[in-house]
Amino acid sequence: MSDAFIGIDVGGTNFRLGVVQDLQVVWEKRFQADFSGVCRRLSAVEALDTITATLNDAVTEARMAYPSIRAIGIGFPGFIDPASHQVISSPNLPGLSNADIITPLEQCSGLSVVLENDASAAAYGEFALSQKSDGDLIYMGLGTGVGGGLVLQSKLHGGVHGVAMEVGHITVERGGRLCGCGNRGCLEQYASTNGVVQTYVELTGKTLSAFDIAQAVLQHDDAAVKAFEQAGEYLASALAHIAKVVDVGDVVVGGGMSASWSLMQAAFERRLNEDLIPTLRGKVKVRISQAQDQAGIIGAAMLARRHG
Repeated sequence: MSDAFIGIDVGGTNFRLGVVQDLQVVWEKRFQADFSGVCRRLSAVEALDTITATLNDAVTEARMAYPSIRAIGIGFPGFIDPASHQVISSPNLPGLSNADIITPLEQCSGLSVVLENDASAAAYGEFALSQKSDGDLIYMGLGTGVGGGLVLQSKLHGGVHGVAMEVGHITVERGGRLCGCGNRGCLEQYASTNGVVQTYVELTGKTLSAFDIAQAVLQHDDAAVKAFEQAGEYLASALAHIAKVVDVGDVVVGGGMSASWSLMQAAFERRLNEDLIPTLRGKVKVRISQAQDQAGIIGAAMLARRHG
């Protein structure tokens, strides 16, 4: 039997843990854990203790099913210091600062633990699933926020300060909506589920979930159509500028909101063609993830395999 590795994909309100063998998730469970609320209610020290204890309990449960697990990989929302491997900060988990997730988990589990930004882990997972021996890939994850990851020459590129490909915090609307990172007009304030909801509120004064707004598009609700079109346009504009800098032609769009890709695709493709330089037009291939929302789990596990 091949070695097994744990991959954990952490979000603000829940996290998913999977046991991975040979790029296959052989055991998976979603855990409800309002880490965002925990960080808002408790002190930074108490919040960190709660997060690490909750993750350790989940690891313990997984190891009961698969005792042969060799290492743990975690995709975590936030800026990860490439030297200390601590969470520098997390816009969606306020209060965490230079937080050490690794040490307490290693002490409790006795296993090696690797920590990476959640979107970067998903990028690595998508690259691993492509089964290419060499190559480059850009990943853009659309969820409650917008994340990004970059693989260059088969290696994950996190940057000198651990903030490479923080595409959700590219300014797309100067002086726009206030973002959790502290700046205004960030991409994730417009191209995420929360961004679509906010756009719809501004257009109609009504608060609906992103799912309900997607359903409203099918009923020819003009404001709903506009909300998704605007998300596609801003996403394309950001990608066009990224492509000019890193010149990577393989782009994967994933995350929960990618299920609504058809609602923004036309606006996205039109804007991408407009904003790319002529040399790149028609050469940036964008595809929707086929990983069934498991790229983050697989990527985290594969990083654990590589470093563990």
